[in-house]
Amino acid sequence: MTLQIAHLGPTGTYAEQAAIFYRDWLRNKGGSEALLCPYPSIAQTLKAVAQGQALLAVVPAENSIEGSVTITLDTMWQLDSLQIQLALVLPIAHTLISCAASLEDIKIVYSHPQALAQCQRWLEQFLNNVQIIPCNSTTEALLKLENESTAATISSKRAAELYNLPILATNINDYPENCTRFWVVSQGELSEANQTSQSSTTHTSLAFSVPANVPGALVQPMQVFAQLNINLSRIESRPTKRSLGEYLFFIDAEADVHEPHMQSALAELTTYTEILKIFGSYNVLKIS
Repeated sequence: MTLQIAHLGPTGTYAEQAAIFYRDWLRNKGGSEALLCPYPSIAQTLKAVAQGQALLAVVPAENSIEGSVTITLDTMWQLDSLQIQLALVLPIAHTLISCAASLEDIKIVYSHPQALAQCQRWLEQFLNNVQIIPCNSTTEALLKLENESTAATISSKRAAELYNLPILATNINDYPENCTRFWVVSQGELSEANQTSQSSTTHTSLAFSVPANVPGALVQPMQVFAQLNINLSRIESRPTKRSLGEYLFFIDAEADVHEPHMQSALAELTTYTEILKIFGSYNVLKIS
């Protein structure tokens, strides 16, 4: 049986690179063969799994420079059935790809908003007068470059090789230790992923809303984790989109959801939250 793995496309994105790593890792662990399926946006990638068009999705969750990928968080909250099976940490090294003769000839730079933000200082230093145009992915605009001699795209060295395009500058991200954490997501529990996982996991991701915006509304849930000595590696707020000033809170806890103290925390958490969603318990793999 061939698995379908959805990812942000077109060909050459960092999400595809993470998906290739996961496909090969799965094969080495004795899993099924997998077919990579590109989608035009992160939201559509996740919806493909929710709607049964793909069994798995590999989506960016957080970057070490720019923080969380908010569309991933928002879509995970909206689609109730999705579960994180694994996290992949991919080093990110951006390049400037263009058919222009030199940096001085470039008038437009395309890329995904995250990539543009990760190279903001470099752009200000070397291309401070160019037009910046956000795209759905780091590779969406690559096919335009041969016909736009004054345009450039921020993408990977691998993408430049795949599209046979020149690189004008390498390692242009503002911080050298740039990496992105991707989630491997399925619809509910997935035996194919479980058979390649360890018996215990290291992280649990969840999100919740609070009943009212009152003093102590966030402190009480946080105290639950503190009292049970559960470390939180990330906490972030996102608007509920219902009313200004109302927020959802996304949390990564360094604990297995099945451990007794984590079960106690979740049980107590329900008394302080309006809606509580568990996105999954998983391990983290670093891609070298």
